[in-house]
Amino acid sequence: MMRDRVGKALSPLLGLLLFFQSAIVVTGGAVRLTRSGLGCPTWPQCTGDSFTPVPNQAEGQVHAWIEFGNRLLTFALILASLVVLISVLYLKRRDIRALAIGQLVGILAQIPLGGITVLTHLNPISVASHFLLSMILIAAGTSLFERRKLGTPPGPIQEAKRSIPIMKAHLVLTAIVIAVGTVVTGSGPHAGDSAAPRFHINIQTIAWIHAYCVIALVLLTLAIIFRLRENHEIRKRTVIFFVVAMAQGAIGFTQFYQGFPELLVGTHLLGVTLVWIGAWRMHLSVNRK
Repeated sequence: MMRDRVGKALSPLLGLLLFFQSAIVVTGGAVRLTRSGLGCPTWPQCTGDSFTPVPNQAEGQVHAWIEFGNRLLTFALILASLVVLISVLYLKRRDIRALAIGQLVGILAQIPLGGITVLTHLNPISVASHFLLSMILIAAGTSLFERRKLGTPPGPIQEAKRSIPIMKAHLVLTAIVIAVGTVVTGSGPHAGDSAAPRFHINIQTIAWIHAYCVIALVLLTLAIIFRLRENHEIRKRTVIFFVVAMAQGAIGFTQFYQGFPELLVGTHLLGVTLVWIGAWRMHLSVNRK
């Protein structure tokens, strides 16, 4: 009976873990957009002699609590990943054991990486690394959720097998779009703190490079939709990705021409997470590993 209860709880636990992985990206963006990146100016403490914000903190009480709140979310992630790992081990789910272990290890790796980000005063390279590791963890979390049901998923059908190269190209191009987007972020106005360093790259130049990559990704997505007309599951996932990517592109163009307003930038950050999950689900539709 206990085994059945754990088995039933595994799906919502994996969903919660994926939600937390996505939420920490959005809250991290909120830290940056509110200029709270150095609200806690040191690490692992928040101030020189306290792990939590203190009254009349020089960096500002609100900024300190925003940054500290994002740090606390990491502990929620650790707890969720531990519960998932214990459940997977208890159920003897060897098919997803490595993914569950990877979630915990990756989350723990985020802690010192976050410390480096603070100690380097929000250097855009460390900020981008922090974000990209989250993307890797979100991909792994998506794989875990996709494989939540007991049993090894069936291999792809013949048409899907023939589509593996184009799907890999789609995933790689999506990753390139996101990576270039981090350079746009590192060159833009929202550094997380007024004194934070920036990439010495013209924002308009890198933004247009990013846009051209997005256009190429949209065209490739359309090609996949028309190529896989007979495979309804893959086509459905690709159409969902296309809709999300188009909405994300519209937000991106709007924020660029509006001067990167905070609300649109935050919405765009949420969109990045959804685009990546959508691309990874497309990848999993032809590659169940």
